This record gives sequence, C-alpha cells and structure tokens, in this order.
Amino acid sequence: MKGTKTVYNCSECEYQSPKWLGKCPDRGHFNTMQEEIVRVAEPQKNELRGGMYATKTRAMPLSEVGYEKFQRIKSGISEFDTVLGGGIVPGSLVLLGGDPGIGKSTLLTQVSAHLAKTQNAPTLYVSAEESCSQVKMRCERLGLNSDNLLLLNETCLEDIEGALGESRFVVIDSIQAVYTETLSSAAGSVGQVRECAAKLMRIAKSRNITFFIIGHVTKEGSLAGPKVLEHIMDTVLYFEGQPEDNFKLLRAVKNRFGSAQEVGVFEMTDCGIKSVNDYAEIFLSETRGVAAGSAVTPSESGNRCMNVEIQTLISKTAYGMPRRMSLGVDYNKLVVLIAVLEKRCGIPFYASDVYINAMGGIKLDEPSTDLAICAALASAANDVPIDKYTAVFGEVGLTGEIRAVNFAEKRVVECIKTGFKQVVLPAKNMKVCEKYKDKIKLVPVQYVGQMIKALNLRNANTPPTFGEKTEN
Repeated sequence: MKGTKTVYNCSECEYQSPKWLGKCPDRGHFNTMQEEIVRVAEPQKNELRGGMYATKTRAMPLSEVGYEKFQRIKSGISEFDTVLGGGIVPGSLVLLGGDPGIGKSTLLTQVSAHLAKTQNAPTLYVSAEESCSQVKMRCERLGLNSDNLLLLNETCLEDIEGALGESRFVVIDSIQAVYTETLSSAAGSVGQVRECAAKLMRIAKSRNITFFIIGHVTKEGSLAGPKVLEHIMDTVLYFEGQPEDNFKLLRAVKNRFGSAQEVGVFEMTDCGIKSVNDYAEIFLSETRGVAAGSAVTPSESGNRCMNVEIQTLISKTAYGMPRRMSLGVDYNKLVVLIAVLEKRCGIPFYASDVYINAMGGIKLDEPSTDLAICAALASAANDVPIDKYTAVFGEVGLTGEIRAVNFAEKRVVECIKTGFKQVVLPAKNMKVCEKYKDKIKLVPVQYVGQMIKALNLRNANTPPTFGEKTEN
C-alpha cells in the first residue's frame, strides 16, 4: 500500500520535521522550513530462507573485483580539463556552481558543442530556464554549430529521461528548475533537488552517461539545496569572479577522479570563455618592487604551481581597536603571523590597521605562504620595498622558526621559469633545491628575523632580533 505524508524540510540544511517550526533546531535559521508532500511505500520483505532473509546481491572479495579502465575525454578547454583532473570521465556527474551571470551556461555550452563535434554520440543540452531559441542565439554569438548538439526545453525529469536517446553527454541547466513527478512539492525545494540529483546519479551510472549539472548558489556563495547534493556528485566546481572583471577562476572543491585543489583561470571575451596559461597578468602586478608591502610566493595548487603576489597595507588606526582585514588569506593566520612579527621581530602593529590581499581573487590556504605574508607585512611596516624578482616561501612557527614545506623543488623551478633571480626558502629544503643554485640565487633561512635581514627589511629604528643574529 502506498500513501503520502507531509514533512517540513529546512532549505538551509537537511533537518526534517513532521510539523512546521519557525526556527530550525539544527542550524538556528528562521522561516526556512518548507512543506513537502512525499509518498511512502510499505517496505517489501525478502523471502525467508533458513531463518534469514535472502538478498539478491552478493558481496565480492577484493581480489575478484574487476578494475574498470576509462579514457578521459577532452572538453576543448584546457583549463577545464586541468580542473577535472585531466579530462572528462565517462559516466560521471559534474556539478558547476556560481553567481548569476558569471558564465556557467556559456562555459558548458562551449564544452557541449565541442563534445558534439568530436564524439560520435550526440550531446543533449537541457535548458530548463531558457528557451531553445535563446540557447541558439548564444551558440551563434559564440560561433558554435553542430548537428549532434541537441537542445531541449523541459523541466520534468521523467520527460528528460525519455529524451536522452543515444546521448552520451547531457547538460542540465539548472538542477533547481527540474522537478520529478514522484513528489508533489515545487521545483527547487529540498526534496525535489535531492530526489532529482539521486535519479540523475542512477541514470549516469547505469547507462554510462556523463552529466554536467548547473546549480544555483545562495547569497553566502554556497550551493543552494541540501548538502547531499554535493555528496552525490563525483565532481563539484565553483565558478568565481567579479561580474565586471574579465578573468574568472574555476575551483574544484570535490573530485573523485583528481585533485580537489585545482584552480583554472579563464578570460571572458566576445567569442566566449578562453583558457589563460600566462598567470603573470592576473596574479602579479606590473608595479611590484616599487611600493613597499608586496611579496611574491610560489603557490602549489593541485598539480600546478603559480606565482602569486601578496599585497599589504598598514595605516594608523583611527579607533581604539586596530582593524585586521584579509582577502584570499585566512584571517586567523594573519592574526597569528602579526603576533609572531611583534613578539619575535619587534615590529609593532598594535596601533595600526592591517589590510592584506592575494592578487587575482585566488585563495591561499597552504602553510608555505606564511613567510611571504611576513615579508609583505615587514616591508609595509618598515616602508622598504622587496625586489620584484624575489620570491619567498616557507611555513612560520610560533617561535619564529621557518619549517620545511612540500614541493619545494617544484616551487623553485616555477620561479626559474618565470624569470625570478632570488628565492628565500626554508633551510631544511635547501638540500633538495641545491642543484638549482647555478640558475637562481637560493637564500636559506631558519628564522623570520633572518628573512628580514636577507631582504634588508629592517629600518634603522628597529633593533636586531634573535633570528637576525643567528648565522645562516
């Protein structure tokens, strides 16, 4: 016997209640409980055999499990392939989120047109929010044309499944506009998004169809809908950037087939979205080395390394409590490094506002950027610029010591490729990088004070610290 029941789901989390509540007990959100009518079915019991219920599936030993080999498929956009881990994996689910107007539909339109041209099977573009004529206008503007690219304007998931045909690649734009007839709630609700995503996952794995799914984001920047939406997906990507800026960043936050720290750089042009291979224009400023307060660090992101400039600004505070603001750098890390410079190096910040920014909108989360942040802060505090061809990397401890970091050799090689002449690095990483001393000047340091002395960032009013007295 099948029946129905009414439940209330929180639109901000996965909390479910049998009755309406004004405040979500789980996260404390107000007016987020939405009514949903779901169908329930009486569970079917398996046949009883020998006092136990028999199951239709059988567990397999690890030695008997076969290894499925797959060949990645190129999307036609090199940066998109890099973020995916080298290309598109057949039968996978890729979720792409981003702010409205950031370029999600444009990116996947280019990818679907390329797949329709290069692959023998047709590619289906399901536009649940736009008409087919609007998608065609976009394709004409981008110069895209292929008979294997099929357009469908449909919001019912059952009708979409019936229209798949021989398609091996499907774009769903967007998951919040699609609904399933098995639920009576409105499209975009927590239950609809969860059920539609689960059904698309079953279709993808059973029929080996690759799905690219566009998802809306909330005002906080996270994907709208239940968190289980991200759990179901094989890959979760975020398209970031300012609407008025031509450069965009594609970040992977989850990837079952590659690194989850990859970042792709794109440029929005009149002819569509193009990959950016030269990052100097985005993450490095042309005037670095002229003004004080900037330092360059080689940042490791997934399988690539790129030089990023960190800029700081220090001004006298006008309030009782000095301000600390950071963009692209963790706020807590900034506060800790300021305390280290005050205690270990004698640089005062207690009466100054400190602002820090990572160029290009990139987020620097790895510990190797600690020493570059300290260098930028010391440069701004003492008003001494750092040479534009000098890079800095290393992890800073609370005692002021410089710890070794991973991929030190790869960072030095990237600095050599981009024309840098000097690298300040941890002394413990000097052994693996010593073979490059003929190509670039290597400056090993053990304490933050040694870095300040090596870059001549100490003015005449600052007394020498323990780290500066210690010899290299």
